[in-house]
Amino acid sequence: MEGRRITASPQPWCSRRVVAKKRKFSGSDGFVNSVKKIQRREISSKRDRSFSMSNAQERFRNILLQEEYDTHDPKGHSSMVLPFLKKRSKIIEIVAARDIVFALAQSGMCAAFCRETNQRICFLNVSPDEVIRSLFYNKNNDSLITVSVYASDNFSSLKCRTTRIEYIKRGKPDAGFPLFESESLKWPGFVEFDDVNGKVLTYSAHDSVYKVFDLRNYTMLYSISDKNVQEIKISPGIMLLIFTKNIGHVPLKILSIEDGTVLKSFKHLLHRNKKVDFIEQFNEKLLVKQENENLQILDVRNSDVIEVNRTEFMTPSAFIFLYENQLFLTFRNRTVAVWNFRGELVTSFEDHLLWHPDCNTNNIYITSDQDLIISYCKADSESEDTLSQANAGSINISNILTGKCLAKIKASNSNPDDNCSCSASCGGKICNSKKRAQASTVRSTVAEALEDITALFYDEERNEIYTGNRFGLVHVWSN
Repeated sequence: MEGRRITASPQPWCSRRVVAKKRKFSGSDGFVNSVKKIQRREISSKRDRSFSMSNAQERFRNILLQEEYDTHDPKGHSSMVLPFLKKRSKIIEIVAARDIVFALAQSGMCAAFCRETNQRICFLNVSPDEVIRSLFYNKNNDSLITVSVYASDNFSSLKCRTTRIEYIKRGKPDAGFPLFESESLKWPGFVEFDDVNGKVLTYSAHDSVYKVFDLRNYTMLYSISDKNVQEIKISPGIMLLIFTKNIGHVPLKILSIEDGTVLKSFKHLLHRNKKVDFIEQFNEKLLVKQENENLQILDVRNSDVIEVNRTEFMTPSAFIFLYENQLFLTFRNRTVAVWNFRGELVTSFEDHLLWHPDCNTNNIYITSDQDLIISYCKADSESEDTLSQANAGSINISNILTGKCLAKIKASNSNPDDNCSCSASCGGKICNSKKRAQASTVRSTVAEALEDITALFYDEERNEIYTGNRFGLVHVWSN
């Protein structure tokens, strides 16, 4: 699997990128939605598919709304804090690590909560003028990297800081240290975290230099200085350099991610005067799509090309590459589809209409085995039997290879006062208001908690789903 990228508009990604904003930050401006974290682990063996499906159904059976955290605490902020940081705003990113849940609000305030005590540990903003843009958990050294902008810098440059999880647990978010201080990350500069290869890519716009760092110790490995490089795409073991388009072709280079050695240089022919919708690299496969043209899947080893008719494959809003399964997901018009690299549609999902029309992949999680997709979706008609439930979506857990919906967290078959959030197999019959009373921190009903979810994360170790909404609340769903 790949990491993720944050850009000014939804587009294909192969790792996680944070881009400096060109315009001055305003308290009322919305930050760019972050793409939901996609984690990848090495898998020694694949489980039997039927066992995997039944195991997944059991894992998500009888999931309940258990806890509620609030990131908004105006009394807890210093009077020196920027005024808009004190305002309640929606959650745009959730990351969990070592029993800590990190929730980032659109305002730029980030809070850490302990799952053992269900208490807020601290806010991660260590400076009164710090606005956190994004989070990244570095499993290589068990630390959290925050990417921020500052009022003192007119919110123009990205600044990175790493803090060990153990310090955050102690309530000492200021015990970390800055990263990449030598780099000028003003717009259109960026920093990109590649969890697959264990690398960091930075781009300093003022001198058009890309640099690759080791994610384990942050040492610089090599740099790429070429003003003709228009884009860099990262895949396992390699990088694709896309150069300025020439008449009738685009120059490309494939580099080793480890040392920057050029492995292959070639040109890909293009239709003249046609916009390039995307160029994506996946191992030895190159995906190229131009406006109103067929999708081309090029094998860079032998130059073989497979074409997929433009009526069958329309330009998606985003991709997720499934490296273990040699497949890729496409997102378009609230729907998800699975393709292989022969250009064949593998899966269309049943009962899986995404809630957000703009392909907000904040609300999507792919498990490390790459067998399940957890998404915030439109609820079925059953959930719309009351006015309070009409605005509630559902959290769907589906099998990627079959498209089958294995479980669903929804508000149907429950009264507004009940804490019912069972999977579809339960139908809400085992939940009642007594269970709600046991969770004293939960003030929202299930229907309210399922309204306008703006961020979603699944903790695979704890088997818990965390969701954030437009009110700055974080809800914990667990069995």
